[in-house]
Amino acid sequence: MIGDLEGDTRRRRGTGIARTSGVLPRGKLAACLALLLHAGAAVLMLATETSAVGMAVFLLAWIMLNGLWLMVLRRPLVAALLSLEILIALTLLSRFKFEKLWMTIDFLDVLIVDRDTTAFLFDVFPGLRAWLLLAAAATAVAIVIGWRLDPYRVNFRTGVTAFSASAAALVAMSLLWPTDLNEDFEGRSYVSKFARTGVEAISELSSRGYLEAIARASAKAVTSADEFVCHPSHKPPHIILLHDESSFDITVAPGVKVPAGYREHFRSFDGQMRKLLVEGVGGPSWFTEFNVLTGLSVRSFGRFATAVTRIAAGHVHRGLPRVLQQCGYETFSLYPFYGSFLGSRAFQTTTGIAHYLDMKDLGTRAFEADSFYYDRAIELIRRARGEAPLFLYVYTVANHFPWDERLRPRLTPDWHGLGNAPDVEEYVRRQAMTAEEYRAFLKGLALEFPAEAFLILRYGDHQPQFGPRLIDPSLGKEELAKRARALDPRYLTTYYALDAVNFTPVDTTSARDLLDAPYLPLVALQAAGLPLRADFAEQQAILQRCDGMFYGCEGGQQASRLNRLLIDAGLIKGL
Repeated sequence: MIGDLEGDTRRRRGTGIARTSGVLPRGKLAACLALLLHAGAAVLMLATETSAVGMAVFLLAWIMLNGLWLMVLRRPLVAALLSLEILIALTLLSRFKFEKLWMTIDFLDVLIVDRDTTAFLFDVFPGLRAWLLLAAAATAVAIVIGWRLDPYRVNFRTGVTAFSASAAALVAMSLLWPTDLNEDFEGRSYVSKFARTGVEAISELSSRGYLEAIARASAKAVTSADEFVCHPSHKPPHIILLHDESSFDITVAPGVKVPAGYREHFRSFDGQMRKLLVEGVGGPSWFTEFNVLTGLSVRSFGRFATAVTRIAAGHVHRGLPRVLQQCGYETFSLYPFYGSFLGSRAFQTTTGIAHYLDMKDLGTRAFEADSFYYDRAIELIRRARGEAPLFLYVYTVANHFPWDERLRPRLTPDWHGLGNAPDVEEYVRRQAMTAEEYRAFLKGLALEFPAEAFLILRYGDHQPQFGPRLIDPSLGKEELAKRARALDPRYLTTYYALDAVNFTPVDTTSARDLLDAPYLPLVALQAAGLPLRADFAEQQAILQRCDGMFYGCEGGQQASRLNRLLIDAGLIKGL
């Protein structure tokens, strides 16, 4: 009998699979369980992948994972169990992230693991530690059971072949059919998206690093920031940079009804209405946050754009707050969410924010009406003002999604429906509330600080998610998505406006009627009458040469050239 088992084992090894000694029913049970696991993977693929390319990539990822585990463990049942668990965990985490943040997991979430990301997860989901421990314990038990149950063995060569062939095919497909940044904001194709972004990230990282920059700048290098001495010709004003969440002039969309005087909110002190070109369609506030603090383009980061603030933290030292510090300003940020979200605190402090206040510091557990943040700003000015001028970066969030419920209905008791779709109706109501509370904020500054000068620069960070649908109501979902991926400027246009209290803006020549978001720091510096550091003087020359465009000028060459100058000056490090 022993001789028969040894002969059977040798024959099976010739095909790459061996079965150790044991009763036959155990082998059949293991085979059936393995087949069920493979069938489960197929069901997961059909339920989450929406294209032929996505399904092909899913299958290749499945084969690659199984091959990897077979190389290490040799047991096909355990390999299938671990592979399916990884894909299910990836899908669940991605769906969970999408429900909370309207973003899915991509490879950057693995490539860039920092303390802030972990802190954010545990802040938002305090029960996560217990679930992780439970999942780890259940995995350990399942592995032990599968290990003892599985009588089959796969030789190392078979595992290597499966892994190598599938990995090579996955790389080829990912390079032939790359993903688009907008796909990170779509709740589907979780596995294939993760796999393809892995290939793209490694390819870009190995070829050019995180940031696009020309190899050598032909012009004179920008001088070091340490050489800049700021001597304003007059007492500079306090500067408030105001983030008007998800706000744009909705009258550009046909058929939308708005209240009387609606458009006045988008008008500057001089009566002009100015348009801002942002770099994100319907969601990524941190894209514009990066633009307006650093004066740089998110698009320079290519496939890494969705993690731009996490990447820039500790590396991009060029920013509006840092220049203002050199001009004697005290710098503050009032942030309405957790400071660990996408590394916001680490990023903003790198750019020169000395005093960063997040939702915990502000004493709130949820998004508030805009008046809450305006009141906190006035309290801060009252407490911090002295000899030094102040810079405040203030977020407001009343217009943030979701729009399927009334936000603070008591603040608009006289509101009457206008006849728009429900989400649009709520959005317009909140915009009316925003405009009224902003006017009250300006009056509050004037009354509270009659001897202080204020410059306020406000902007819409992106259109709401339904913006493209309203602008082009005749187009289907796929065509709208295609145009958004092509960066159609109609879906990237918001507004910016300059206002002043007890102050007249000094120079508004850079405040073009249509302007790219990375130029807003330059607008703020000139309007305040502050001298330009060499790198911002260089960017002013780009603005004039490119008529208000930045990354879109000369196929990104001007932005890439400025990046190189900043690297050479030591203002960008390690990217």
